[in-house]
This record gives sequence, C-alpha cells and structure tokens, in this order.
Amino acid sequence: MKKLLESIRRSFSAQLSIWVVLFAAMIFISALGFVAIQSRGLVRQEAIKGADQILDKTVIRMRDILHDVEIAADNLEWLVFRHLDSPEAMMEYSKTTIQANPYLNGCSISFEPYFFKGQKYFSAYSTMIDGEVVTEQEGSDNYQYFYLDWYLQPKLLHQPCWTEPYSDWDTDDQLALQTQMIISYCMPLSDMNGDFIGNISLDLSLKWLSETISSIKPYPNSYSILVSRGGTFLIHPDPDKLFYQTIYTDGLEHPNPEMTALGHAMTSLENGYKVMTLNGERCYVFYAPLKSTGWSVGIVCPEKDIFGSFIHLRNIALLIVILGLLLMFGVCYSVINRTMKPLRSLTAQAERIASGNFRDNLPRIDRKDEIGILSKSFSDMQTSLVRYIDELTQTTAKKERIEGELQIARDIQMGMVPRHFPPFPDREDVDLFVSMQPAREVGGDFYDYFIQDEQLYFCIGDVSGKGVPASLLMAVAVNLFRVVGHQGLSPEEIASHLNNQIAADNEQLMFITMFIGKVDLRDGSLSYCNCGHNPPYILQDGKQAFTQMDCCPNSPIGVAPDFQFEGQHISSIQGHPLLLYTDGLNEAENEVQEIYGYERLNAQLCKKPYQNAATTVKELLEAVAAYVGEAPASDDLTVLCLEVHPCRGNER
Repeated sequence: MKKLLESIRRSFSAQLSIWVVLFAAMIFISALGFVAIQSRGLVRQEAIKGADQILDKTVIRMRDILHDVEIAADNLEWLVFRHLDSPEAMMEYSKTTIQANPYLNGCSISFEPYFFKGQKYFSAYSTMIDGEVVTEQEGSDNYQYFYLDWYLQPKLLHQPCWTEPYSDWDTDDQLALQTQMIISYCMPLSDMNGDFIGNISLDLSLKWLSETISSIKPYPNSYSILVSRGGTFLIHPDPDKLFYQTIYTDGLEHPNPEMTALGHAMTSLENGYKVMTLNGERCYVFYAPLKSTGWSVGIVCPEKDIFGSFIHLRNIALLIVILGLLLMFGVCYSVINRTMKPLRSLTAQAERIASGNFRDNLPRIDRKDEIGILSKSFSDMQTSLVRYIDELTQTTAKKERIEGELQIARDIQMGMVPRHFPPFPDREDVDLFVSMQPAREVGGDFYDYFIQDEQLYFCIGDVSGKGVPASLLMAVAVNLFRVVGHQGLSPEEIASHLNNQIAADNEQLMFITMFIGKVDLRDGSLSYCNCGHNPPYILQDGKQAFTQMDCCPNSPIGVAPDFQFEGQHISSIQGHPLLLYTDGLNEAENEVQEIYGYERLNAQLCKKPYQNAATTVKELLEAVAAYVGEAPASDDLTVLCLEVHPCRGNER
C-alpha cells in the first residue's frame, strides 16, 4: 500500500487522473442528484396531473350519472302532471322510467294521504328483478312512506335533493325489500297553489355506483373512496368501513392528524390532494367535491406505485456512474501522459495573453483532439476579445457623445421656461413659484407665464410619454402658448388655437393635458380652461384648507380637431393661492410601486398653514421625495403655486 501511495505521489499523471475522476465524480453525483430531484418532481407532477385527470373523470362520471337521474326526474315530473288524476298512469310512468333508465335501482311516485279519493296510501314503485321490471303500490300501514326521510326531506326543503344512503324495506312486502344500500334523488310535487302533493324518488344502488367509480384508477393498486356530508364512507375497498364508519373513526382510538385533516378537507367540499400514511404505507390522496350532493370523491394512490419506475431507473443510473468513473480513471491516466507536453506549451501561450499581450499571435497546434480544439478556442477567444475591446471603446465614445447631446437638450429645454425667482421683483401683488423635475434627461412637462396689459397669463402642461419625443412636443406647445397668448385671447380660445395647430400634424397621436389661466391683476378675477389636466387646488376658508377646483371635462390638446373648449371664471382669487401640478406628483411611486395618491396629497396640503408659494412647493416636493425614497422617478414632476394679493401700488 505504501509503495502504491508513493508511486502516486511521484506520478503527476496519476495525481491528475485522480483529481479529474474526483472532480468528475462530484459533477456526476451533483448532476445525478439534481436530475433525480428534478425527475422525482416531474414524476410527482405528472402523477398529480394524471391523478387529477382521473379524479376529474371520476367526478364527471358521477356528475353525469347524478345529472341523468335529475333529468329523468324532470321528465317524469312533466308526465305526472299530464295525468295527475290517474293512479294507473302513475304506475305506468314508474315502470317506464325504470325501463328507460336501466342504471336506476328503483322509482317511486308517491302522494299525500287521500290525494286519490278513498286511498290513504298511494306510492307507485318499480324496480328491476331478474331482468324484469316489477311495479306495485308500496304504501301500507306497515310502510307509511310519508314518514320516511326520502319523502319528508323534499317536502320540508321545498326543493329537490339527494338523500343520505339508506336501506328501504317493508316487512310485509318482500318486493320492496332492499338488500343493498341506495341513495335517492327526491323531487317534490306541488299543485297550482304551491302546496305539496307528493314526491318523485329515483333510487341508485351504491354497489353499482361503487363498481362504476372503481373501474377508473390511475395505478394498479390505487382505489377510490366516497364520503358523505358527515364523513361516512359510502365507497371503500374495505367493506367493514362502509356505511358504519366515518373517515374520522380510526382517529378516535389512535389520533391521526393526517386523516383528520383529510376528513375536514373532504367534508368541507375542498379540492386538492394530501400526502399521508395509510395502513403503514405512504400514499397520495386526491379529492374533489360533488357539490350537488354534499359528498366528496377521493382516489388513493400508493407512493410506491407513483415512484416505483423512477427508483429503479435511479439505481441503474447510479451503477452506470460508478462504472464510468472507474473507466475514466484508467483512460485519463493513459491519455494525460501523452498530452502533457503540448498542454504545457499551450499554458505558456495562455500566460502571455493573460499578461496583457492580447494582440500576440498564438503558434498553431495542428492537432484534432481536445488540445487542438483548445488551442483554436484560445485563438478565437483572443480575436473576439480584441474585437470586443474595440467595440467597447467605440460604444463608450458614442454613449458619452449621446449623453452630452442629451445634456445640451436638457439645458435648451430648461431654458425655454422661466427659471429665476422671484419672477416679478417690482410687484407686490404676485407671488409665484415653480419647480420642474424631468424623469429623464429631457421630459414632457412644461409651464409658462407672462404679463400683458395687467393680465397674468400662465399655464402648466404634461405631454403624453417621456423623453425626447415628449420634449419636442413640449417645445412646440410652449412656443404656441406664447405666440397665441400675446394676442389677448381668453384661455378657451388659446386652447382651441393650440389644439387645432397640434392636432393638424399629430401623426404620432400624442396629446397634451394642460391648464390655462388668465388673472386680471386689477381685481383678481380668474378665467381658466382645463384641458384634461389634473384639477388645481385653491386655498379656501381663511387659508386653512386646499380644495380641488371645479373643472369642466374638456378634451386634452391634440386629440380632437375643432373641439369646442369650455372656459370657466372665478370672480376673485385674491388671497386664495392656486396650486397646479402634473400627474408626476399624485402618481409618484415608492420602492414597492405604491403611488403617492390624492389622499396623501390632501393631507400634506392641510398639514401646515399656508405661508407663501415657494414654501408650499418646497414642502410638498420634500414630502413626495421622502415617500418615493430610492425608487427611480416614474414620471416628470412639475408644481406651480400662484398667489395674487390686492394691489397696493408699485404697479408696472
């Protein structure tokens, strides 16, 4: 053993082969483990999918059976009311129903006492015996059917219903004796006044129903169960559990939380599956409700059936990996001895590239094996690396140029709106402050104002979209406002001119929401037109509360040519500051994409008494910035505050 270890220490080929095999073993085992986990998951998913499909088929099959019974009852009801005065017809209809529906175990058409004159009992009952339909009147003193559940239940509920399983028998009449459990669909019969006169009852054999359901199963050892509203087993492969035990019975003596949870899920009419231990065996139980009856169907699939093929395949794969690793060691030891020399040469070449000599030519190695491929790969990598560095250099230069151009565009855009405050140093009757923050280098928000003939014209707007397209339309809107506004027009006339100009060449279907106002500085009267913009706020009630202004629902600018804009008027806003803003304020988003909203905006505006325009704008922007936190700006943000004071001289 010592000699073997010493030989391995002296042989680089042996050491490398061992390390390669160990590394390969780690990879194979990891890969095999990963594949095993994923495969088990896939097998489980397919098993769940297949079992769900079988369960769906089972539920559909049961629903079809129950639905067929309900349809048969509906058809029979129609026939009964056609000949309601004929007992003989009732007998014939009962018999015909069994003949037409061979899956039915029995059919009763029963009436209230003395419904037919002179007859206290009348219940036309038919059943199939030895392939023949036998019909009789089953009511008697020993079988007072109108006291039984299948008769009383629809009478009290005033609606059709399915009964719990029962065994219906008459001690004197062996024809009516039922040797197996049945369920019945019972439909009440009412006269023209809505009074109960009788009942139709169609019976199904639970044994037949069990055989029908159990014939559908996804695995050889799987089986079906059916529980009632209270959890009683109606279908189960163990006959000792049928009808006399519930899904909770085994847990009474030996508590079983898994079975209790399954019982609650099934009796609560839930749909799903649970993994649990039944009779010492791990099983998957899939269940779904039959809501029309209050029952629940389940399919029990042993885990060994689901994963049996997977476990067998996994063991074979593990054996193959072990044998492959042993073979790999022998091959590696043999090959490495012959490949070391060109590998060392390639290593030296790689070191030259790693030192930064990216453009050095690599010597060619004319081999067709992995070393030759590796050498070619290094050469291709060197070429790609040099090309990538050149492209990266060009891309960086282009990016810097674009960023510079965007910065120039931002400076141009910001230069198009007033930026120096206070804007009217020689007037005491106007207090105005604006802040505009584009979401990108350039944006689509804008504002403007000017005074002409003691009339203060102002506007705020938001172009649909962001970035360069929005900034271009913003520049057009600002220039049009200045040109049209200096003509002394009303806000609605200004809006109409802007709308017609922008809508005429609006191939990109962009639009502008805009608020246009004109204040007569002599008396403080305000004329305004809101073109689809956010309603401004006005300070009312002795400078204590901002409220939204009433605005007509005009169309945004650029949407509809020749739109007739409607203007509005306020007699005086002296001492009542206005707050105008774009939707970048109320729709500002924080890190979890929750918007600032009008509720927070209203709370902030009412938080402190109004001081002046600049303070109001700055405090509002600080509150929004604190709410947004580190989240990137979702939209351009512009806020304008305007207060007009009564004129005290010093006018221009």
